[in-house]
Amino acid sequence: MGDNPYSSLPDHRFWRKAVTAVPPFALDPVVATPFRISREDKVATAGSCFAQEIAHRLQSSGFHYYLAEPPPRGVSAAEAERRNYSMYSCRYGNLYTTLQFLQLIDRAYGHFKPELDFWTRQEDGRFVDPFRPRIEPDGYATAEEMRADREKHLAAVRHMIETMDVFVFTFGHTETWRHKKDGAILQLAPGVAGGEWDPEVYEFYNMTVTEVIRDFLTAIDKIRAINPKVRIVISVSPVGIIATYEDRHVIESNCAVKAILRAAADEIKRSRPDIAYFPSYDLATVSPNVSRFYRDDTRRITSIGIDQTMRIFFDHLTEQATSSRAAEIKIDVHAEAESNSRVVCDEEAIESA
Repeated sequence: MGDNPYSSLPDHRFWRKAVTAVPPFALDPVVATPFRISREDKVATAGSCFAQEIAHRLQSSGFHYYLAEPPPRGVSAAEAERRNYSMYSCRYGNLYTTLQFLQLIDRAYGHFKPELDFWTRQEDGRFVDPFRPRIEPDGYATAEEMRADREKHLAAVRHMIETMDVFVFTFGHTETWRHKKDGAILQLAPGVAGGEWDPEVYEFYNMTVTEVIRDFLTAIDKIRAINPKVRIVISVSPVGIIATYEDRHVIESNCAVKAILRAAADEIKRSRPDIAYFPSYDLATVSPNVSRFYRDDTRRITSIGIDQTMRIFFDHLTEQATSSRAAEIKIDVHAEAESNSRVVCDEEAIESA
């Protein structure tokens, strides 16, 4: 046979050579990255709960995981963790959608002030922030106390944006809830962790590929207008959704959500080649890895899956002898998840509610 466009392509372009012929533990879909992270870089994270795994590993591997909203002085490590000071770089909790992320930036810089101010919890009457209702596990005694903490938090978000070197964002969801009056996006549905469900006040909203791309690029452009040197890493969470409000089976919704997010990430990467895409979703859902990567609940990722995913992250996205360093620091992520270094998925409150 004569030459054809595929004749001289490298092995990683062919399924038989790059997947079938490779043992699952050696699968590595990363071919090139636009930059690498040094140990001195201030690395901030946000997004869905899978982004917390990256945060844990950066902290444990000697890199500068950036905590722009540290706990108050005198607060113990255990208490700081209980109050979600180490979940992300700031205490915003899970940012499931790109519109939620964009609105956080606008709220931090005073460009958007939602009319929705506070919620109260039905079980004890304590006040919570509607945009991060589970961030303070004990709630607030008064609305004024909640507002003061919110202003402190938004100041920390501004500081993070202005001083971070690398920003890692994990896309997690397209389904969300919003306040009808001004379109303010909520982290959780009203009534799950505060507030009351009222269809006259709130509505369900499901984002499209175009909307995910538009809102994320708008957010990044706003960040880079303030901090032009920041480098961006995006990924799609391989953790399945916990519930759907669409009138269809949760399997169908999960496939739709992940397909939308993965397609959006691809378009973002095409339009902004300087943004790094990390294929955590791709690695977890490729057929040889599914049985190894997912726990018994078939939704969350096993310690083996986290280990393999983060090894590839360190090998390709960080400087120095990171793969040997990562091997030295043997972390049992399953033990972490079951003990103090837990991964917090605010979405799980849906089931407990």
